[in-house]
Amino acid sequence: MSFPEVTKEPKAPIYSTVAQFPTKYPAFTKGGLRFQIFNEETNGLKASGAIVRMGRKILIDEAKYFAWIESGAK
Repeated sequence: MSFPEVTKEPKAPIYSTVAQFPTKYPAFTKGGLRFQIFNEETNGLKASGAIVRMGRKILIDEAKYFAWIESGAK
């Protein structure tokens, strides 16, 4: 008896825009997110990889953002 091969495909990241994020997570404000993004070089947000830029659009990788928060975001 043979079993089908199980492949683990990586999960697609969940992205939100700066405007969408506070509607999903009301504890965060748009202004607060913009402040964090503006200071991403010094607060470790850039190194976390949570911010993705597509032209002028800024997307937040939710899993990486919350990992950054839990790691003691500055």
